[in-house]
Amino acid sequence: MSKINIMSENLANKISAGEVVEKVASVVKELVENSIDALASDIRVELVNGGLNGIKVIDNGTGMDKQDALLAFQRHATSKLLKEDDLFFINTLGFRGEALPSIAAVSEVDLITSTGDVGTHVKIKGGKFLINEDSDCVIGTTIEVRNLFYNTPARLKYLKTEATELANCVSYLEKLALSYPKISFKLLNNERIIVNTSGSGNLKKTIHEIYGLQVSSKLIEIKASNDDYDIYGYICKPEILKSNRYHMTTIVNGRVVRNNEINKAINDAYYTYKPDIKFPIVVININTDPTLIDVNIHPTKQDIKLGKISALTDLIMNTIKEALYNNLLIPSALGRIEATNDVFTKNEINSIIEANIKEEQKEEQTELNLFSIAEEQVDVVKPNEEIKRIKLFPVGAVHGTYIIAENEEGMYLIDQHAAQERINYERFFKALKESKTSTTRTLFPITIELNASEALVLREHLDFLNSIGFKIDEFGINTFRVIEHPTWLLQGYEEESIRRIIDLVISYGNKFDPDKFREGAAITLACKMSIKANMHISHEAMSELLDELVKTDNPYNCPHGRPTMIKFSNYDLERMFKRIMN
Repeated sequence: MSKINIMSENLANKISAGEVVEKVASVVKELVENSIDALASDIRVELVNGGLNGIKVIDNGTGMDKQDALLAFQRHATSKLLKEDDLFFINTLGFRGEALPSIAAVSEVDLITSTGDVGTHVKIKGGKFLINEDSDCVIGTTIEVRNLFYNTPARLKYLKTEATELANCVSYLEKLALSYPKISFKLLNNERIIVNTSGSGNLKKTIHEIYGLQVSSKLIEIKASNDDYDIYGYICKPEILKSNRYHMTTIVNGRVVRNNEINKAINDAYYTYKPDIKFPIVVININTDPTLIDVNIHPTKQDIKLGKISALTDLIMNTIKEALYNNLLIPSALGRIEATNDVFTKNEINSIIEANIKEEQKEEQTELNLFSIAEEQVDVVKPNEEIKRIKLFPVGAVHGTYIIAENEEGMYLIDQHAAQERINYERFFKALKESKTSTTRTLFPITIELNASEALVLREHLDFLNSIGFKIDEFGINTFRVIEHPTWLLQGYEEESIRRIIDLVISYGNKFDPDKFREGAAITLACKMSIKANMHISHEAMSELLDELVKTDNPYNCPHGRPTMIKFSNYDLERMFKRIMN
């Protein structure tokens, strides 16, 4: 007797649901993406208890006739692919024909749809059709899902709390709204509005509607292209950073995607503008020929492969770097003090959503007014060269750490350690990149003793160290002698600097990269050779430090990404002391 049997269609759908439908947000994602593919301009999502007790999606899309409404719940039935070659030209969010049958197999589904003629009402429970009848003829589709995973208890027990499931739904719908600013999205939970975008087609306005004034007023527009890719979007100034990568939204041909190489390019572009443990808020639209991308990797269609990825990552990194360099990035102190509309991490989102549920949604006109305020308060883009002409006059210091300076525009607080760290970093980095280096011999050779594995690594990179001005030879078993070094090493700290540089070479091991080494060495030396906090310096030293700082390429951040200065404009000061009340 044969041991191999063909599984029933219902069982196959339940198994497929394990990949396509993982949580409430998975259902919302699939249903809303269907609405987008149906050319809807208004999409409304209604949840009951975070979607645990009900999910309804209402759209004004093209709708379906009776035949299509029934076929839509058949496995691998789709209107988006007709032949194999279509896989290379996918322009829709859905195409696999798995979502609706998978959802229907593990829940109760109620569908009402119409193309403008006679409407269709279909009801399915656990994959079985219960109702198939005519309905009203309002163009569009309304689909309701209840009792999710009622017949798959193994899945049901892994659903999270109401707040967590709601947070996941909100998070994904916000990203969809950023992908399609021309579509009006509204999400309600227990009849309370959580997300509401106008569908104006203005990406910046959509960012404001989702993230609030504090973020939308601190954006920098980016736009660039090469032979294969066009990119457009907004990046945040370094003063607005988050603790995870969630707020780096990348959209490829209208699809919200996850791609580690793109995320790395974005993060690397902010290098030295932010701490390593912080991440920027970024919304980038990437448009390319569909033949360069492959979305048919996972049923969720969020992980994709891109052709010519290095051309894309270089374009993104260079564009962001240039935008940051060409903008005045001194954070406003008053902006930080009054920051109340912040963006939240995944851990913070639950409590925030619960608070939002308790408040009534503001009227749409209020939102429009707020956006107008945001537009008015956006900083005028200023070339980075402008700060090189700024003259700061020191007037004192706080705790021997923060220099107080002024000019005709207002007052500045400067972190003296971060400021000198930036100055030293750029000086060392420039010296490390020079092809010809001036050197000097050590008065007494510096002896470095290593273990066997460390000696192997150092021996492998002696030629490189020699090319940047360090003359090192072997002096016994696993012992090396430094007899010459570059003249740019800080006087009195030569031996300490040399030992740190050799330690850095060894730490890279077989992953040694000359460019990364130069940056790492410059950062390490700059930090250790700079004025420390709680170290009082003279007025003349303050003045010299400020003059050198404004001449650097990036005077806004130390090489670790911390801000070097914060500005209190004259307007900020007068507002804080109630001299003006607006």
